[in-house]
Amino acid sequence: MPQKTPEKGPFYSKNLFCTPQPLIIVKCLNCSIPNQFNAFLLMALKIIDHGSKEYQQMVQLRNDILRKPLGISFSPDELENEKNNTLIAAYEDDKMLGCCMLIRQDAEEIRLRQMAVLNNLQGKGIGRAILQFAENIARDTGYKKITMHSRKTSTPFFEKLGYKICSDEFSEIGIPHFEMEKRLA
Repeated sequence: MPQKTPEKGPFYSKNLFCTPQPLIIVKCLNCSIPNQFNAFLLMALKIIDHGSKEYQQMVQLRNDILRKPLGISFSPDELENEKNNTLIAAYEDDKMLGCCMLIRQDAEEIRLRQMAVLNNLQGKGIGRAILQFAENIARDTGYKKITMHSRKTSTPFFEKLGYKICSDEFSEIGIPHFEMEKRLA
């Protein structure tokens, strides 16, 4: 049976994404042609603790990106129910750039939820890095499949990363969604 929260492994530690040596992801921003480096983003990927200062940043980011535009907010019960989830965030220094969470469904399946990246940084590789980090965690803790309810507008992003639509379109929180899944090798 998979562990609830990963502690060690070849692709991450509890607090920082790493290979055999610690890895900080460097991403060129605003590069219009190859080898033109206008700005760099140093990004650390971390598992964060529920209730921490980092968790409060995560709630704020998710609220700003995913909830406020729809005129909804989190209830205290929703946030309390997240305490057993694996909470993942990408940082540049102390600034949260993006986040997601993993929720155990059963012994072989884990669900990705609430993935968000700052609007001005979307399309810069942050979401891809967060998703790959989440997949490594899921794989290393024994899960065979990741599922999600993807907003219709986000499905092309997930399809590029190997996710397949496995449902008809449905409405959730008043907007079109698809269920998607990916088998983990």
